Amino acid sequence: MARMNEIDMTHGPLAGKMLRFALPLAASSVLQQLFNAADLAVVGRFANADAMAAVGSNAPVINLLVSLFVGLSVGANVVIANLVGSGRRERIRDAVHTSIALALASGVFLLVAGIVLSPFILRLMGAPQNVMSLAVIYLRIYFLGMPAMMVYNFGSAVLRSRGDSKRPFFCLTLAGIINIALNLLFVIVFQLHVIGVALATVLSNCVSAGLVLRFLATETGEFRLDFRRLRFHSEFLRSILRVGLPAGLQGMVFALSNVVIQSGVNSFGANCIAGMTAAQNFEYVSWCTINAFAQTVVTFTGQNYGAGDEQRCRKVLRLGLTICIGVDLVILAAILLSRHVIIQLFTTDPAVIAFSMVRFERVVALHFLCATYEVPGGAMRGMNRSMVPALISVLGTCAFRLLYIFTLFPLNRTIENLMLVYPASWVLTGIVMNAAYFIVRKKAFAK
Repeated sequence: MARMNEIDMTHGPLAGKMLRFALPLAASSVLQQLFNAADLAVVGRFANADAMAAVGSNAPVINLLVSLFVGLSVGANVVIANLVGSGRRERIRDAVHTSIALALASGVFLLVAGIVLSPFILRLMGAPQNVMSLAVIYLRIYFLGMPAMMVYNFGSAVLRSRGDSKRPFFCLTLAGIINIALNLLFVIVFQLHVIGVALATVLSNCVSAGLVLRFLATETGEFRLDFRRLRFHSEFLRSILRVGLPAGLQGMVFALSNVVIQSGVNSFGANCIAGMTAAQNFEYVSWCTINAFAQTVVTFTGQNYGAGDEQRCRKVLRLGLTICIGVDLVILAAILLSRHVIIQLFTTDPAVIAFSMVRFERVVALHFLCATYEVPGGAMRGMNRSMVPALISVLGTCAFRLLYIFTLFPLNRTIENLMLVYPASWVLTGIVMNAAYFIVRKKAFAK
């Protein structure tokens, strides 16, 4: 079964294989985002605007604390993909056990940090007082599921490194169905509202993590997980941190800039928070698609870089970027054409809907621009060059956004002006990232 799910990334045509790898990965990412979207939709339809704002205001906080460790899973993907491509399969077993050990350690750390820091971060963001207590409750329960979430992400990275993106998709499909069912049960039947949707997400994360662990534990050969052998192997821990830590720090700083933007959103009140968050869930569909192709390029480049094939690495980026933008434009067109209908999945409040339309028109419509920096950044990570894309992203999408918020936004404090920070940062980062890719690739293969 495991061999059937593998993809030979170093030989033969690429386009079909990349699509076969990327589409289940994109669907998996969408399902993972649907956990929070389902929480928002259920409380928006069956509770009230305050409950909806309490759930929505947590998204930047969750991303801030989780991004670092999810980025580390990229390191696990690259390290194992390099081993596969270079034919050093006898070392894969130690890398797999190091990855899962790191997942468990990261999850426990996040659990403790999330519970302790939740009130402080929400106050720092300026969350409205009328939703503060609900937001803290939701966030603390959510972080109880961090060990499971980390195990799923690292376990999925291990499976993807060998070309298997189908089984992680299966795990999240089942977990997503359970999440929605539990949301409806806890909120409509038991009237638990914010507590109910948080509990549903935690239980769903446990399901997806358990399934991934079962797949790994029943593998044959070098990818098989033996819980008695879980420990850190220093060689692979250093390699995972070298590649994954810059990616994680990039995600963390990126999330920090969004926390600052969220503070600006919070200043417009609960209706604006709810509207922005509702529209952002459709933006995540585009983001998940782009991220899936970026991860595809990471893995395909990782194996071909391990095999020393520069021409194939070039082709991976070219095809990955072209297909990614094409697929994402189709998705964005469908979202924008139906935005007045689909927003009612989350709310029927006219004031909330009006704010959501601003995000649709100023941010969602241009979201395909993210591909211009995420995909070449993934190619550089596949070549074990993770610091360069991290620095460019930090400067382009984080530092620039902070500069915009503290200089240009105060000159015209409207929600429309605030939303322009996103496309402006995407264009700037894309230009610099593509220039850097050509320099990095030339140096990487010069050796």
